Amino acid sequence: MSEITHIRGDATAPHGKGVKMIVHVCNDLGGWGKGFVLALSRRWPEPEAAYRRWHRERAGNDFGLGAVQFMQVSPYVWVANTVGQRGMRTGSNGVPVRYEAIDTALTAVADRALELGASVHMPRIGCGLAGGKWSRIEPLIEKRLAARDIPVTVYDFGQ
Repeated sequence: MSEITHIRGDATAPHGKGVKMIVHVCNDLGGWGKGFVLALSRRWPEPEAAYRRWHRERAGNDFGLGAVQFMQVSPYVWVANTVGQRGMRTGSNGVPVRYEAIDTALTAVADRALELGASVHMPRIGCGLAGGKWSRIEPLIEKRLAARDIPVTVYDFGQ
């Protein structure tokens, strides 16, 4: 079992050697424009373009809660667009985060990370605009990734 490493820094500039996979949570409405995705888009245009195309063509693909889209953005960096948020706003149905969708997506992330020999890097997924609680997300990461000996680094943005 791997430990989850917490560091201060930018998850779009993952630390370490070898193949790295950046994981983040997207909504199920095709919206991309607030939060961590802005930092991703500043560094690479591919994740946003792929996500928008994936949503636009959703009638013929697997787009939906729990789905993951993987794209290689450089020789050693992959991005995983994970759909783990219903809508974009907190309202009568509560916060947008869907823990079961994140759990499903993390299983696919683990499978791909093992296939690529990749370490996994992320902000505190599901806890920003999605409104989730880290106390509910971290155990999912431990169960799906760390328990399979996949190195995970969680980045807290700041100095």
